[in-house]
Amino acid sequence: MGKELHADLVIIGGGTGGTAAALAAAKMGRTVIMTEETSWIGGQLTSQAVPPDEHPWIEKFGCTSSYRRFRDGVRQYYRDCFPLTAEARANVYLNPGNGWVSRLCHEPRTALAVLQQMLAPYIHSGRLTVLTRHRAEAVRTNGDDVLSVTVRSLDGQERLELAAPYFLDATECGDVLPLAGAEYVTGAESQRQTGEPHALEGAPQPMDMQAFTYCFAVDYLEGEDHTIARPEQYSFWRNYKADFWPGRLLSWTGVKPATLEPIEYDLFPGKDWMSLFGYRRIADKRNFAPGTYRSDITLVNWPQNDYWLGSVIDVSEEERARHFKCAKQLSLSLLYWMQTEAPRPDGKQGYPGLRLRSDAVGTADGLAMYPYIRESRRIQAEFTVLEQHVSTECRGTEEAEAFVDSVGIGCYRIDLHPSTGLRSYIDISSLPFQIPLGSLIPVRVNNLLPACKNIGVTHITNGCYRLHPVEWNIGEAAGYLVGYCLQHRVQPREVRNRQEHLASFQRLLVREGIELAWPETHPV
Repeated sequence: MGKELHADLVIIGGGTGGTAAALAAAKMGRTVIMTEETSWIGGQLTSQAVPPDEHPWIEKFGCTSSYRRFRDGVRQYYRDCFPLTAEARANVYLNPGNGWVSRLCHEPRTALAVLQQMLAPYIHSGRLTVLTRHRAEAVRTNGDDVLSVTVRSLDGQERLELAAPYFLDATECGDVLPLAGAEYVTGAESQRQTGEPHALEGAPQPMDMQAFTYCFAVDYLEGEDHTIARPEQYSFWRNYKADFWPGRLLSWTGVKPATLEPIEYDLFPGKDWMSLFGYRRIADKRNFAPGTYRSDITLVNWPQNDYWLGSVIDVSEEERARHFKCAKQLSLSLLYWMQTEAPRPDGKQGYPGLRLRSDAVGTADGLAMYPYIRESRRIQAEFTVLEQHVSTECRGTEEAEAFVDSVGIGCYRIDLHPSTGLRSYIDISSLPFQIPLGSLIPVRVNNLLPACKNIGVTHITNGCYRLHPVEWNIGEAAGYLVGYCLQHRVQPREVRNRQEHLASFQRLLVREGIELAWPETHPV
């Protein structure tokens, strides 16, 4: 056995939700141990290199106060550390990258610096311990309770048994759930199970999950040659075409997610201002003093590097590693194709000036530390959010289902990327929604809670509950829930099912800046 450490709360997974949970629990005076598989905390915001996907009202309302503090911190970081132009510095709503996917596109390293600053008081005081490059390998239980989680460092040199009254699974794939024997579901449910109009018509497919993506950063230096070595699997990916896709994956042809109509992309602004390069641009050199950046920088998280040829959940370690390798090869092949063969408006082929920015993502191979996992294992919860609760088509009203046990809010289209079942996008309108506490409560296990996209949602509703502000809110609510339970000596399901505790807990959330309901808004 390895060394044993104790805390009030152990969080396995230091992603967006895990970090928010650690902040909340530490703020309530609780000791916390948080582990993270990569070298960077922050998940989607950092190690997965995905600029925030947010709703159109984010600057005014619709997120927690701590998430807003993070966003404000990102802008302040650029004001404090960078030579901005006078116009950029005066812009209250500064968007460092001016990417059109979000009102705040920024570099992963910036998000990391801001998150570390937010955690610093609790780390320095000893209340919070962060263990990076550690992965869960075993869970010890007693009946319906988790007693400890054993983690091992990725270099194999350290093995720790982490014990606590409460545990949060904030891993990207819900990795603690099977280790703990907790009830969970994966993949696509059937209409017979959920009644959802967009669920599968036949039998459920537990291994049919959304594509995942290895993101990477590039800039562009016209006249220079930064062509990478030809990837090992380039021949395969250069010729690959899915039956449901209108052309080869490595091409400028894609589909409009909502209609599945074919569309032609532009790499740089041309006839369509919404170019791929501008989509998730994280540094717009026009915001900075001349010479600060040689080029704009963008993050490549595009349809062309979505990997859907296999799941990395509930498969052998060998198969998981194979799919991770193939997904990396796809992303590198996309870059190589763009550098060498991609058609250009001027009639030439290839953009050799595209330069892989490994420094921007903190890795040797230039790809993000961890893939962007869109779909996790999901707990079997006391309450599961269905399409009927949130979709505009199902509701036929201006409001999503109101949940009396709301612990937060979110808004995003029901956006499912192509899946391992070789099915194309599902992209439908949703209404601004609430996060019900019941979706955070497992049907049986008492002291293990989800803290990210592994809550009680379906394959369909995962599509709108998986984005950055929602995951942050889920994690933050879970952190406060643990603090409340320890303070009042009750279990999480008692908080939901006893009115006096539910009301008291919701008052706590409101005091801490968590919005529980939406003002009047419109479908997205």
